[in-house]
Amino acid sequence: MSEAELSKPAVNEGLGGSVTIVTQTRVLNGYEDAFATWQEATGEVIAGFPGFIEQSVMPPAPPTQVDWVILQRFTSTEAAVGWLKSSERLRRIDGIADMLAGRDDIHLVNDGAAGVLPAPISTVISTRLKPGQETAYRAWERRMAAVQSRAPGFQGYRFEAPIPGVQEDWVAILRFDNEAHLKAWMDSPERQAMLKEAEPFTEEFHVRVVRTGFDQWFPTSGGPAPAAWKQNMLVVLMLYPVVFLFGMLVQTPLLTGWVKLPFPVALFIGNVVSVLLLSQLVPWVSRRFDWWLQPRARWMDAAGIALVVALYAAMIAAFTWY
Repeated sequence: MSEAELSKPAVNEGLGGSVTIVTQTRVLNGYEDAFATWQEATGEVIAGFPGFIEQSVMPPAPPTQVDWVILQRFTSTEAAVGWLKSSERLRRIDGIADMLAGRDDIHLVNDGAAGVLPAPISTVISTRLKPGQETAYRAWERRMAAVQSRAPGFQGYRFEAPIPGVQEDWVAILRFDNEAHLKAWMDSPERQAMLKEAEPFTEEFHVRVVRTGFDQWFPTSGGPAPAAWKQNMLVVLMLYPVVFLFGMLVQTPLLTGWVKLPFPVALFIGNVVSVLLLSQLVPWVSRRFDWWLQPRARWMDAAGIALVVALYAAMIAAFTWY
């Protein structure tokens, strides 16, 4: 993709195609478990709503991301707006205000162009303009897009116009390859100068950072984040033996056999244990595969794929024989 393509903002002018509701909310200390329970129940409600496709929930990852981030994908803007205005959702949010610090940021983002979440690290900037300043703001945003596209680690950009009655703010989503590059851009003199230019037509704006995916399991020393498909392959490499061995040695003989827990409860315990173990195992294996995650030669990509696939096959054979 050329620099010109990267710097050109993708503006939400239409209502066709799938969209994602991006909700960022800050939970008061002490209410984390209660909010997680509430969000899980809300997920069960939205699952049966017309037009719903999928939901992703990202808990806070301090110190960079202090908000909960919920991505809810729908088949169309009409379906997403229907959920936002539905009696089911209004009943769910009634009474939850006591758990939250400040107001939620809720935005609708078209899925059909580059720059949509998720990314290794992103920032969502919502801006409310002074009346009659839309033309000036659009011109300023085009200049800002050109400047930020040259920032080290920049991966993509979206620019969403307001949707009357649903989303009153202008929304920009910036995607970077790692936290260091994002922070460097956010603190840069170039960005501060551009923000100074925007003060005459800006009423208020909010900036919130979003971390996504398995990147916390793949530490980098300031370099770009590994490709998502490589991360996924290594997660499966560790997940498969953990799930198999826990099921064979613990879940079946002890949890469902001796303790006689219901299978859904035993499975839930297994999932919790698996995630805890993976948080230790995946960083360990990622360091052994650093030569593949950050290759210095093209042949390393093919060699890494062959090695991981061979390890898959070896484990399947071993567990089948066992």
